[in-house]
Amino acid sequence: MPHEPLTSEVTVTLRVNGTTTQVTCDARTTLLDLLRERLRLTGTKKGCNRGECGACTVHLDGRRINACMVLAASTDHTEVTTIEGLAPAHELHPVQQAFIDADAFQCGFCTPGQIMSAVGCIKEGHTGSNDEIREWMSGNICRCSAYPQIAAAVEAAAGKEW
Repeated sequence: MPHEPLTSEVTVTLRVNGTTTQVTCDARTTLLDLLRERLRLTGTKKGCNRGECGACTVHLDGRRINACMVLAASTDHTEVTTIEGLAPAHELHPVQQAFIDADAFQCGFCTPGQIMSAVGCIKEGHTGSNDEIREWMSGNICRCSAYPQIAAAVEAAAGKEW
C-alpha cells in the first residue's frame, strides 16, 4: 500500500497590522521568521532567537509575546501587531514619541521590541513606579544600557491619554 509523503507545511490565516493574510509555511516556522522572511516586516528584530532578549516582541491578540518562541502554526486566526502597525501611517504612537523625547535609544536595535513591550506594560497597568516599570520591562535587553531613558519614556507615555 503506497503511503502519501508526510508534509510539514501548514496554512495560516492571520490578521497582521490590520490586514488579513494567508501564508503557507513549514510547520516549524516561528512567528518571528514568518513576519520577517515571508511578510517582510523587518521592524521586529531577531536577537537571541531563544526568548531571552525581547527584540522580537510583538502583540498577539493584544498581549505582548516573544515572536521567536511562538510557532506560526499556532497563530491561525489571531491578530498580530508589529512595530510597523502600532500607529497609522506617517504618525507616531505616543510611546514612540516618548522614546524620541527621552532619547531612549542608542543603536536602535532593541527599540522596536522595547516600544512594543512598553505599550504592553502600560496597557497592563505596570507603571506605578520606576521600579515597577523596570521590573515589567526586564524581559527586554538593551545592550547600550539606555535603561534610565527607557523607563523615563514609559513613565512619560503612561501619563498621557491615548
